[in-house]
Amino acid sequence: MIEVKDLHKAFDGSPVLKGISTVFEKGKTNLIIGQSGSGKTVFMKCLLGLIIPDSGTICYEGQIYSQLTPEQQRDLRQEMGMVFQGSALFDSMTVEGNVMFPLEMFARQSRSEMQDRVEFVLRRVNLADAHKKYPAEISGGMQKRVAIARAIVMNPKYLFCDEPNSGLDPRTAILIDNLIQEITREYNITTVINTHDMNSVMEIGEKIVFLKDGIKEWEGTNRDIFRTDNEAVSNFVYSSELFKKVRQMYLEERD
Repeated sequence: MIEVKDLHKAFDGSPVLKGISTVFEKGKTNLIIGQSGSGKTVFMKCLLGLIIPDSGTICYEGQIYSQLTPEQQRDLRQEMGMVFQGSALFDSMTVEGNVMFPLEMFARQSRSEMQDRVEFVLRRVNLADAHKKYPAEISGGMQKRVAIARAIVMNPKYLFCDEPNSGLDPRTAILIDNLIQEITREYNITTVINTHDMNSVMEIGEKIVFLKDGIKEWEGTNRDIFRTDNEAVSNFVYSSELFKKVRQMYLEERD
């Protein structure tokens, strides 16, 4: 679990985060949504320890990040897995080499133990036959699965995903969403996803935090979002006719 209390951050005197408080729950897919410029990226970078907030606290399983020693902060960051927007794979490394990289950098295991772990996570993301391929030789969806395998190879407590469906076709995006949700539940990870994808919101939004102009405007589940009377949320989520129809069908069924 990650608990955020009254988080503030400004750059050159301009506030970006304006007192955000929320809880990201373990074993659930927690989504951060909002328009460009709402503060989503800065918020996630604060959660990752890449940006230091001006005030407020971020608490990981009872540990307040700002009160930890540099060594403790480093150890905590090693418990975080990250899936980047563009996958961020090393082109010169094979799939196996990309997934092995965090283990070689940080793990205290024998080579055979690391090899076993790599093979396990590649099987988990359905890439058992892709070990020796290079990123340029596989599809965008497969690259994303490699990125997920690399993010979980260290068995993290926290998984962060920045626009994991960026550049993917709708069918592949659904597969990636389902994979992330399955892994979150299977390993009881606290997963935080930064997304613009409304399909992701509807499908796997077990906890949704909607930011607007650096403020937490709304939070709830993907079921709650159908019923909300918050105008800012409705204008953002139901900007397309398709989602307006889906919402109307849901409300009619409830009646």
